[in-house]
Amino acid sequence: MNLFEKVKEETKEFFAEAKGSHDWEHTERVYNLCMRIGGKEDADMEVLSLAAILHDIGRPEQDRLKGTICHAEKGAVLAREMLKRYGVDKEKTDKIVHCIETHRFRNNKSPQSKEAKILFDSDKLDSIGATGIGRAFLFAGEVGAKLHDKHVDVEKTELYTKEDTAYREFIVKLSKIKDRMFTGEGKRIAEERHRFMVDFFNRLNKEVDGDL
Repeated sequence: MNLFEKVKEETKEFFAEAKGSHDWEHTERVYNLCMRIGGKEDADMEVLSLAAILHDIGRPEQDRLKGTICHAEKGAVLAREMLKRYGVDKEKTDKIVHCIETHRFRNNKSPQSKEAKILFDSDKLDSIGATGIGRAFLFAGEVGAKLHDKHVDVEKTELYTKEDTAYREFIVKLSKIKDRMFTGEGKRIAEERHRFMVDFFNRLNKEVDGDL
């Protein structure tokens, strides 16, 4: 078994009880996007593939603690420990860890390397479009949020409450993602996914009012 497969098998164990919005399948989708974009951007595919598989390793801990820690920072620590056990050299480990600790949208650390930018784009692309809508409603259900509130005031709502709806997430985060892309391919994919998402929430607003 090669390094990637060993890391993959160990990482999957962290998601044994993960919730659907941030489960192992999310990691697999992000990996697939990384491979697609990385091939077009001439990336270091070994660094990128390992970073993609490891990027959310700290997520279960963040969910357990209801967002009081940053999963990107926690994941970077866990990944460094794992890669050290597998004998990965410090230079490569540093590159992988940089990707992980800078992949989060709500973070003050910006991706600098090509691989980190690709991981950031890939992770964000999975949170918009049809897949992103599905994940937003999954997360809302996980925290006990209501289905919809078209008049939501984000300044008066809190994460992990009944007001933490998919529409709130769209306003706070998802609607802004297309303008945060770093790579050319990421920008192209994001534009189409963004249009689909806007159309969906516009229709949802009309349906809850009985207009459609």
